[in-house]
Amino acid sequence: MAGTLDRAAVDAGFTRPYHNGRTEGVNTRTKRIMRQMHGRTGFSLLRHRILLQ
Repeated sequence: MAGTLDRAAVDAGFTRPYHNGRTEGVNTRTKRIMRQMHGRTGFSLLRHRILLQ
């Protein structure tokens, strides 16, 4: 159901020693690079820029 919270998931989020912060950071950085490169050449240049940073 949209708009409801899974109590077990919320509790686990606060009590577990690990999180997906690094993954979210990589996704955010990739999206930022994609926005900056809008209209330029394809995936190969995007991949190159991501690997350089």
